Amino acid sequence: MELAIMIEGQDGLNWPRWQRIATAVEDLGFVGLYRSDHFTNMDPPDKDSLELWVSLTWLASHTKRIEFGPLVSPVSFRHPTMTARMASAVDDLSGGRLSLGLGAGWQEREHNNYGWDLLDVPGRFARFEEGLQVVSSLLQSETPVDFEGKYYHLQEAIMLPRPQRPGGPPILIGGNGPLRTLPLVARYAQEWNGVYITPGEFAERNQRLDALLDQNGRSPQEVRRSLMTGCLFGRNTAEVEYQAQAWELPPSELRQRGLAVGTANEIVDQLGQWSEAGVQRIMLQWLDQDGLDRLEAMAHAILPQLT
Repeated sequence: MELAIMIEGQDGLNWPRWQRIATAVEDLGFVGLYRSDHFTNMDPPDKDSLELWVSLTWLASHTKRIEFGPLVSPVSFRHPTMTARMASAVDDLSGGRLSLGLGAGWQEREHNNYGWDLLDVPGRFARFEEGLQVVSSLLQSETPVDFEGKYYHLQEAIMLPRPQRPGGPPILIGGNGPLRTLPLVARYAQEWNGVYITPGEFAERNQRLDALLDQNGRSPQEVRRSLMTGCLFGRNTAEVEYQAQAWELPPSELRQRGLAVGTANEIVDQLGQWSEAGVQRIMLQWLDQDGLDRLEAMAHAILPQLT
């Protein structure tokens, strides 16, 4: 089991916080740092929201070891040709440490506020699949690409310089949907990222993904399996219970809903259950962007038990 940290980029993230968090995650020994890509919160008030690709460019050149990427970047915000170009350049700059997380978009408020078309659910997934085709083609093709879709059109498009990694950075698709999301993972992704689900739910979706990969002529080993979920770590039981108050649920109920909750040993036990379900990497959602003392305590208490 590999342990990474995930930050909500719309929840007050600015340069000082991002730089402190990145330095801590690298120094403490976590395998990676991931962040969401949003203009603003689902509900007011608005907070600082550092732009995704600018922040990842800084990260690529100011860290040496950790892997990173968006969880996830909506195709509704940027034309996929621009996303492919930026992702390839940032991956090269980092020495091949980017995972390109892509999504369809979902948050209505930010789309309304900033003038982006969200579309209805069928439309946004149709656009998402076209975006995946465009990004994949540009990253993988050594020759000019033509593409004629409903949402995107390419004519003799080629990305130069070519990505240093063959095929470019791996594409990650996040979500749990068995009818829309997992089939897209099976066709286009090199990593599936489940979101807020229990070990039992993950195992069921994991098995379904294996079957879909087989139908697409791919082996299970071609797709890494990861999970992003909430994390309430406490140095003692009282600290865990205090954090759970914000959720208005007891720690036991939060665990049943798929969050990593507890003291170090309790979370390690949960990680073991997810590992048995097929999770290879877990991104713990760290909501307290200034709580680096607890992040350090968690790293010292949990990471040695995972080696």
